[in-house]
Amino acid sequence: MKILRHIGSLAFVLGLFTAIFVGIPWYVITAEDPVMPWWLKTAVFCLLGGILVVLLTVALEQLKKRKPGEKLPLTKPAHRILLLNSTEIPDREITEILGLVQGHTVFAIWLGKDLSALIRLVLGGELTEYTEMMGKARAVAANRMLDQAAEIGADAIINVRYMTTSVVASAAELLAYGTAVKLSHIAA
Repeated sequence: MKILRHIGSLAFVLGLFTAIFVGIPWYVITAEDPVMPWWLKTAVFCLLGGILVVLLTVALEQLKKRKPGEKLPLTKPAHRILLLNSTEIPDREITEILGLVQGHTVFAIWLGKDLSALIRLVLGGELTEYTEMMGKARAVAANRMLDQAAEIGADAIINVRYMTTSVVASAAELLAYGTAVKLSHIAA
């Protein structure tokens, strides 16, 4: 189903760009002869057919009612650095504060996935295209923050926070930040 939706999205994008960037200039140049050539008809059919295919595949997915709470695959942490959203660590003591560490990324989805999400707005349900995008962005930002903490020799990052903002319609900025610290050894 997903492959069919991607094919429909691709047909829509190709049809849209052909109609706009080739069809309109062609019509302006040959306005005296309004007969539509085969390639422009094909582009319009791809545009409309792509929308229809995406609409049908999203509607069928909604009918199947995917399992609630499906999770994205977890990525393996690159470092053995403890991440906490609190300032205290049970059975450990902070021996040194190394400073602020952060990871940052801006993610976007392509026009075809944006079209799928737009149709889901009409039909209802989770906007899985954006959920996947934000999950990937969160993982990238967290890994960049962990890399920065590893460079300065941190054992943990405390008071971890995530912040997101919208950059443009289908792109989001994600910032992960926290305080890198050194910890005492675990008492035996």
